Amino acid sequence: MSSSERASSAALRTRSPTPSSAAPTTGITIYGCGPDEAVLFRELAPRCGVTPTITEAPVSEANVDLAFGNRCVSVGHKTRIANPTLLALRRAGVEYISTRSIGYNHLDVPYAESIGVAVENVTYSPDSVADYTLMLMLMVVRNAKSIIRRTDIHDYRLDDTRGRELRDLTIGVVGTGRIGAAVMDRLRGFGCRVVAHDNRPGDSAEYVPLDELLRLSDVVTLHTPLTADTRHLLDRRRIARMKHGAFVINTGRGPLLDTEALLSALESGRLSGAALDVLEGEEGIFYADHRDKPVDNKPLLRLQELPNVLISPHTAYYTDHALSDTVENSILNCLRFESGNQHG
Repeated sequence: MSSSERASSAALRTRSPTPSSAAPTTGITIYGCGPDEAVLFRELAPRCGVTPTITEAPVSEANVDLAFGNRCVSVGHKTRIANPTLLALRRAGVEYISTRSIGYNHLDVPYAESIGVAVENVTYSPDSVADYTLMLMLMVVRNAKSIIRRTDIHDYRLDDTRGRELRDLTIGVVGTGRIGAAVMDRLRGFGCRVVAHDNRPGDSAEYVPLDELLRLSDVVTLHTPLTADTRHLLDRRRIARMKHGAFVINTGRGPLLDTEALLSALESGRLSGAALDVLEGEEGIFYADHRDKPVDNKPLLRLQELPNVLISPHTAYYTDHALSDTVENSILNCLRFESGNQHG
């Protein structure tokens, strides 16, 4: 077992629910389960009175038979689940899907509900994504990509562009749920001005309309869910309203940004840089090894060529603590459903 798996297991030993709260005959089929998740499911599930059926393959019409006899399944977020697969799951007797993610955009929730399948997400440590967001923010305003590339080829001269300090900047946080709020908590320690936008404002930030946030902010960071209303939230029109020389951070969902509009603004110099952990069209590319095969996403390739753009493969959530939370809460969601105590 790797050190990360040992750490995750240790965390679970201290935070596991008591077995008495679980029905001893509950079965859960776990689809799209990576090796690190499988270690945790195999350790925690028996303690909760759960018999897990685990497969690394994403759920599909070809493998719904693995769910026969189980009303609940747990699915990953890395592969889209087509409606025919949802229907096949229902016909196999599945009534509940726990998705091991905060977002739902990889499956059609209204369709699932229309055929009698309830869908619920999981919560996990917001600190995982919040920490990563701050790391990307610091890296992009300090030109880390260019600096690291130079030192990798033993060029130790100072970069042509000086970095900026967060205390001198205004940071705009779009979406102030658990992750956005955790980002704001961290930003306060840097002494910068923070402005926020959310359809349901809280009381611990300076909330402004979105266009005002774009006008004011030196850095805009996106933490809103992906819905029909937020798809291309930053489109060509809104990007044109951003402060000249601003930076964009996206650790939310790729389609929150219009990639072509972002590219135009970066290539023209209107924006100074971007750090993206998520991207439009990432499906089938992120989480796979493409060293010996072509990448079929031209905007991604154009972005990676730019010296002021950082790309990472949807990894902000991926920490020991968050993975433990995800596995544990996926099991607990299924147990609550089985006991009739579903929660919204």
